[in-house]
Amino acid sequence: MQRLFIMILVLSITTVGFTQEKSTSNFDATLAKEMGADAYGMRKYVMAFLKKGPNRTQDKEKAAALQAAHMQNIGRLAEAGKLAIAGPFLDDGELRGIYIFNVETIAEAKKLTQSDPAIKAGSLVMELHPWYGSAALGLVNKYHDKISKVKM
Repeated sequence: MQRLFIMILVLSITTVGFTQEKSTSNFDATLAKEMGADAYGMRKYVMAFLKKGPNRTQDKEKAAALQAAHMQNIGRLAEAGKLAIAGPFLDDGELRGIYIFNVETIAEAKKLTQSDPAIKAGSLVMELHPWYGSAALGLVNKYHDKISKVKM
């Protein structure tokens, strides 16, 4: 009986140890609040998958102008704090790239996608999904210019 009691006591202590929340020693409450982080350092975003659209122009001049306008829009959204991450896929598949919008709802992201000239022209279409990721993504734009020699 005493052995059973000790076993239950050890099991209870072990279980309590695993279920208690652990705090990180580097926690910065001010930064967490600034980034909109929850207790896990995470937050809601909207991820956009950019796919080939129905109106892919074959005219190289028009395609280059549209790409330049698309890139300018990406820069504008990033500067406004609405875009955490953007980038192309490096193959030539249907999936062309991703955006991770610094917004919490599909409706907000959809409104932002309508500002993209490539979306307006039908060269790209976007598939939007709510996503939960590190709130530190908001720091990417702050540091990106410090590590890139050439502006895109």
